Amino acid sequence: MSEQRRSRKLLILLSILLLFPVPASMPASAALKHGTSPSEQAAGSSTSLDTGEEPSVPASRSAKYRKGLTLSQLLRKYPETIKTRGPRSHSIALTFDDVPDPRFTPQLLDVLKKYRVKATFFVVGSRAEKHPELVRRMIREGHAIGNHSYTHPQFVKLSVNDFRMQIVHTENILQALAGYKPRLIRPPYGEISEQQLRWAKFGGYKLVNWNVDSLDWKGLSKTQVRNNILSKAGKGSIILQHGGGGRGSNLNGTIQALPEVINILRKRGYTFVTVPQLLQVSKNKQVKTALPSSAKHMLPKQRSYVSLSGIRFCEK
Repeated sequence: MSEQRRSRKLLILLSILLLFPVPASMPASAALKHGTSPSEQAAGSSTSLDTGEEPSVPASRSAKYRKGLTLSQLLRKYPETIKTRGPRSHSIALTFDDVPDPRFTPQLLDVLKKYRVKATFFVVGSRAEKHPELVRRMIREGHAIGNHSYTHPQFVKLSVNDFRMQIVHTENILQALAGYKPRLIRPPYGEISEQQLRWAKFGGYKLVNWNVDSLDWKGLSKTQVRNNILSKAGKGSIILQHGGGGRGSNLNGTIQALPEVINILRKRGYTFVTVPQLLQVSKNKQVKTALPSSAKHMLPKQRSYVSLSGIRFCEK
């Protein structure tokens, strides 16, 4: 009788486990953030736009996903495709990532309009779908836009197909809002694989990173953001700031510092331009008529698919 009871209890326990499985591990949450350098930033796991925590993946892990050349090696090998600064002229480009965000983006646009400055906004596709009016305002007020992926993943963890669809889906959204497909791509965390970079090169894109990091994703004060920018800004600088963030993000320091940054850099003799103006390239993607045979294997045959994250992407 006792043996039957034990068997019955075991069956009940197994049934419960099947109905309510215990996860083997919890997902790592990551913030929309950038570190001191692109390599350090890539320590984060794939980013959720709705979280406000910092990445919990150790920095050494990023090497696990990075195959082939490092970012610095890619910069040397593909100097015309990936840029961190412009020519050493008295021009500077202000850039803002992770937009649009109704909490912060409108305030930044107000400041830029007041001081008659044109900037470059790197747009997350999923956010553009939620807040299209803010993207339209950027275009209406003369700013440039770039592609910052659809869901803000870490590109070095993606296949070329997944990377490609992040770009293509976002550019289709932006074309509907802005009237053109942006030529500029900024990889989340600043990192990209060589195979992805080659696809972007053959597709007529320009990869844009930065050489001045405000570190504003940390929720810094106005003084800290201002000092981080002014201490490093120089001829041809591309300055990284943020116009959006995860839940709980605080970018008030960015908004408050912007007028002082503009005024001081103007007193130093600098003018503000968009990234396409700084790099002297078209804002619109220049599509090549044919890809080299060595690159054609990177193009998927399907017209649409569902990624591992469950998001369906469709080409237009």
